Amino acid sequence: MSLNESMVEDATLDWFKQLGFAVGHGPQMAPGEPATERDSFGDVVLVARLRDAIQRLNPAIPADAREEALRKVLRVGTPSLTQTNRAFHRLLRDGVPVEYSRPDGSIAGDHVRLVDFDDVLANNWLVVNQFTVIEGQHNRRPDIVVFLNGLPLGLIELKNAADEDATIWTAYAQLQTYKAEIPSLLHYNAALVVSDGLQARIGSVTASQEWFKVWRTIDGEGDAPKTALELEVLVRGVFEPQRFLDLLHHFIVFEEDPDSGATHKIIAGYHQFHAVNAAVEETVRASGMTEPVDVMKEKAVGHYWSGRQRGGKPGDRRAGVVWHTQGSGKSFSMLFFAARVVRHPAMQNPTLVVLTDRNDLDDQLFGQFQRCADILGQTPVQASGREDLRELLNRASGGVVFTTIHKFMPEKGEAMPELSARKNIVVIADEAHRSQYGFGGKVNEKTGEMSYGFASNLRDALPNASFIGFTGTPIEKTDANTRAVFGDYISI
Repeated sequence: MSLNESMVEDATLDWFKQLGFAVGHGPQMAPGEPATERDSFGDVVLVARLRDAIQRLNPAIPADAREEALRKVLRVGTPSLTQTNRAFHRLLRDGVPVEYSRPDGSIAGDHVRLVDFDDVLANNWLVVNQFTVIEGQHNRRPDIVVFLNGLPLGLIELKNAADEDATIWTAYAQLQTYKAEIPSLLHYNAALVVSDGLQARIGSVTASQEWFKVWRTIDGEGDAPKTALELEVLVRGVFEPQRFLDLLHHFIVFEEDPDSGATHKIIAGYHQFHAVNAAVEETVRASGMTEPVDVMKEKAVGHYWSGRQRGGKPGDRRAGVVWHTQGSGKSFSMLFFAARVVRHPAMQNPTLVVLTDRNDLDDQLFGQFQRCADILGQTPVQASGREDLRELLNRASGGVVFTTIHKFMPEKGEAMPELSARKNIVVIADEAHRSQYGFGGKVNEKTGEMSYGFASNLRDALPNASFIGFTGTPIEKTDANTRAVFGDYISI
């Protein structure tokens, strides 16, 4: 290994140490060494750390059930790397399902937590360099592996920037070798990183080269300076423990391609991650469903907060507008937002109304949410008509409902009826800049009748709902209507 690559590796380990990770060295942890944590080079999970975490995080679950959960994690493998990775991600996010006998003989069903997503300090954080893995006839040594509670969730492959023949794509090619030769390490992987010390990219186990992306910010408060090392920005921006837990919990989704049937694992980009978190905070504020938040107190107990200044007044029902440039994953941002809000405890089982202005867009967006329903924790539905919509809006259990704006058109000569007075309804409008969302009224010159924009009808139908817009088109500064409905920009 060249001095250059070694320097990059040492610097990377130091960044992790500053983030609160313990640092281990692969050769010292090898089987047979005094500090070993592995029975063989085939062990990719640090079993003692995982067993300790399971015991610590699940004290109310009997020991036998905890051991069964551990066995399920260690035996998660299937012939398909992607499907194994998907199955494990579900266990990581939702817990491992177990059953056990109660004292009265009845059977209890529960989930064993592998990670504490609320309390950073309840978890075990470790980064290890030169972690040799032997699988079959193949002996490979990844540069850096990131462990959370003994689970190898991150993998960083480095190449020498001084070597003219080596690029970050040489590191990417090395990852493809690992997928083929030591797939067991990738079964548990959440994020892959490639770097030459200067450039750095992050991607998933299914990502092609073009989907390995730069992570341009550490805390979301603007891009990092151009003089900053991409690898340092990525490590501090992604693997800072609170952010990494948030990314694992809310910003990874699997989708089956409707054309090819192939399964793709999608990790949110930096702009999606920070925009969605800010949008969730603004939505909770706008809904008036909770008391003002003490951000420092929330951070102290491990909750992720963007730290940005809130946009409006509590309970004003205008969460704001998220603008992404064309092609930057707006529909996935809407999905990640929906998944976060629908599970947010302050929102108390909200109903989300995903609103488009055309049937074809409704079908398209609904199809994507349906394919990714796992992250929502429920199946989205399309409202067939206004009465169906009214019923769906008033379910106490909440839900994710798709409809077009045209269902908010009153009968001729009548006012728009109220469909629900609930406060925990969030209207998510696609392409929020379009004129049909306006409040303005128009007079029919022939009949003298006043007709109002759909936004006015929406407010009549859902008087206590909060509104958030997503758009791929910049809102004109003169567009007072859009701001009147949705509020100001949350993210640009």
